[in-house]
Amino acid sequence: MNSRPRSDLLVGFDADDTLWHNERLFTDTQERFRALLRRHCEETIIEQRLYETEVRNLAHYGYGVKAFTLSMVETAIDLTEGAIPGAEINEILDMGREMLRAPVELLDGVADVIPTLAGRYRLMVITKGDLLDQETKVARSGLGDHFDFVEVVSRKDRGTYERLLEAHGARPGGFVMVGNSLRSDVLPVAEMGAVAVHIPYHTTWAHEEMDDQALGEVPFTRLERIAEVPAFLARLENGA
Repeated sequence: MNSRPRSDLLVGFDADDTLWHNERLFTDTQERFRALLRRHCEETIIEQRLYETEVRNLAHYGYGVKAFTLSMVETAIDLTEGAIPGAEINEILDMGREMLRAPVELLDGVADVIPTLAGRYRLMVITKGDLLDQETKVARSGLGDHFDFVEVVSRKDRGTYERLLEAHGARPGGFVMVGNSLRSDVLPVAEMGAVAVHIPYHTTWAHEEMDDQALGEVPFTRLERIAEVPAFLARLENGA
């Protein structure tokens, strides 16, 4: 057991593609969706229209599997001008249900790092998506007992992070956010004066992609894997 006193730092973790694999589930389902509609439309058009529909629907449905499933159904109806058979609509709905039931596969190192950090820091999950789906994934991941707080939010912008810190009695100077998205986990956190840590995932949804140059002079730290986080936090506390 760690004999050191617990740190005052609040350490936030993104969930999808930071703690467990997620984007590849969407990628695999999109491949199945394109195959289903291939006889109706060219695959490149299917992919483009689905992305456009997803982005347009963010304001209505938010993020997550359920929103993605609704966007697939809408795209299928639009591309076939309403001619898609009911059986194929049901197949799309089955794809969504399969995604919701998919096993939670932790990224390498997560199962060791999170319990280790929990003995030293206050830990928080901050994730976008459907409340039921994300809370269920946290529970099924086996990590739930190691987090002090789980926050499922509709967006990750500066205002959201500031409200969360206020609600949990933290200040930007005592907050560290770890995630795979420059747009959601790095930029708004760094802008408010907190510590942003970027751990890239090998694939990212196009809407979350962001060029490093777009960050301008915003400071952040890039690590290659979550196993590097404990040492980084130790250096941070020691003023290095």
